[in-house]
Amino acid sequence: MPRRGTGPSVRDPELYEKLRDKGDSKEKAARIANAAASRGRSKVGSKGGKSPSYEDWTVKELRERAADLDISGRSSMTKNKLINAIRNH
Repeated sequence: MPRRGTGPSVRDPELYEKLRDKGDSKEKAARIANAAASRGRSKVGSKGGKSPSYEDWTVKELRERAADLDISGRSSMTKNKLINAIRNH
């Protein structure tokens, strides 16, 4: 059964629902679904630069990124917990 309340800001509700069912946050699912609607699903993952893997970042860099994303509790998180929080934001 489809979820209700995806709102008018989600331009690809089918993809949004699939991402939410997979466990992605509402914000992340909406961001991806809207990007897919704008550029096409096949092009969504191809955009972007060559950022190193989060495992290659320092804890300080990860905490700064977590601060940018307004993740609470970041100051006491381990490197692995920071990576997980950033990836699942």
